[in-house]
Amino acid sequence: MGVMRFHVYPRERVQDWPEASRAFISGFDGRIYPTRVEFDDAVMNCRRPHSDSGKLHVAWPVEGFGRPILSTASLPEREEPYLLPLELARGKIVEIRDQSSAWAMLRMEIPPAFEVKQKQAFRKFSQASANQDSPELAAGLASEALQFACEAAELLAAAYVEQRLTNQKQLASHPPALVGCDLGFGVPTSQHHHLLRRTFDSAVVPIEWRHIEPTEGEYVWDVCDRLIGACTQDRIIVRGGPFIRLTQNGMPPWLDQWSHDFLNLQSFVCDFVETAVSRYMGRIRIWEVSAYGNTGEGSNLSEEQRLALVARTLETAIRTDADSQFFIRIDRPWGEYQAAGQHRLSPFQFVDALVRSNLGLSGVNLEIAVGYLPNGTGFRDALSFSRLIDVWSQLGIQIHVTLAFPSADEPDPLADPNVRVDRPQWKQPWSQQAQANWLNEFLPLLIAKPAVTGVYWGHFQDGVTHDYPHSGLITADGTVKPAFDIIRLHHSVHRFDDDTDLELPSLSP
Repeated sequence: MGVMRFHVYPRERVQDWPEASRAFISGFDGRIYPTRVEFDDAVMNCRRPHSDSGKLHVAWPVEGFGRPILSTASLPEREEPYLLPLELARGKIVEIRDQSSAWAMLRMEIPPAFEVKQKQAFRKFSQASANQDSPELAAGLASEALQFACEAAELLAAAYVEQRLTNQKQLASHPPALVGCDLGFGVPTSQHHHLLRRTFDSAVVPIEWRHIEPTEGEYVWDVCDRLIGACTQDRIIVRGGPFIRLTQNGMPPWLDQWSHDFLNLQSFVCDFVETAVSRYMGRIRIWEVSAYGNTGEGSNLSEEQRLALVARTLETAIRTDADSQFFIRIDRPWGEYQAAGQHRLSPFQFVDALVRSNLGLSGVNLEIAVGYLPNGTGFRDALSFSRLIDVWSQLGIQIHVTLAFPSADEPDPLADPNVRVDRPQWKQPWSQQAQANWLNEFLPLLIAKPAVTGVYWGHFQDGVTHDYPHSGLITADGTVKPAFDIIRLHHSVHRFDDDTDLELPSLSP
């Protein structure tokens, strides 16, 4: 059993730091260790099965930036506790210097303002390091270093986005990323349909088994047929699915009697996949076959069974319609759920196993739901998003990203009752404007990434059944949220002319 210890300063922070229980340690290869966090007064003890060097990842308040998830540099275990603010500052400075060097080697122009901020961060960090015998003084200086480092990271990411998007405009052969939204099980009003048509070039129609066949042998296709018909008429590219969600209540309730008969369960699932793909063949060219296979929260299947089931459904879908593109959805793609010690495979390894099986997987859809418990992810900055996409692009397949962010924290009767809004983590308290501002920061970054061929907002409207509370672009009473304008603003440079045929993006070799 390995233990890494950290002094927390100021000491009062321990009393108002619920995110500490979700901290975890990763290895040099990115593997996340099962981690248990305990406190001995103001000393944070992180216990794990191994004693190798590792990085601590934890949400930590930074002036002007909320409570982002930060990480230390790789640290060896030692008896004397590390000073946590100092090590988080060290980790952030290492991160921005490594990233700026990597981008500079790719001939990106590093902005002078970044150099100023990162030098200020290093100067404060040096002063903090020299005053470790006075922990409170060192912690205060380290906090200032963190603030400068986060400002530098923001400047660096903004420069990357600006230069990448400029480059994309100059490369006529570069296919634009699809920008879409999940419509849910509700047909938009005529006014909202007009907004949908003018804003998005793609839409998700949730062709989910649990809703299509709630009673064995009785199919309900009406809503899906109407949504697909409307999208086809407006030349909006449809992504259908996911057929199954490997979560609690993610499949029809009548299937529970087969939960302990895995072979028959697979047969039922594959029969529905074949039925759905055959019904909409030619009208839907992008399919999401399964969702949440990597975590399987609430399902009775083992990790091996979930992987096998995802593979079988993918194989069936491709055999039914070999001309379409097929994706699977991965939630919490940073893999923080592995800290609980219940998963052997990381999210990346789960998908890599399917890619190596040569089944024909077209891409992966990474779901990033910020600010939700228990199955959402903590807030991370733009550089963390950038590195995440770079890691997943190594698979050589398309990447779609599905986003969710709350616009309020009041009860949401139409949302999943098992999901709740976490306390504010971003720069601002939860609000419609905060949702828009967050999207304004991260949507351009995702569009700028060459490997990202689709960016989707998780829910169109709060007035129909949905997963994440207050994450829609339209309130339950029909009011359009400011986030809609942000999407239209950033997507306008990628919109096709009305008389131009839409083409599915593909990943260049």
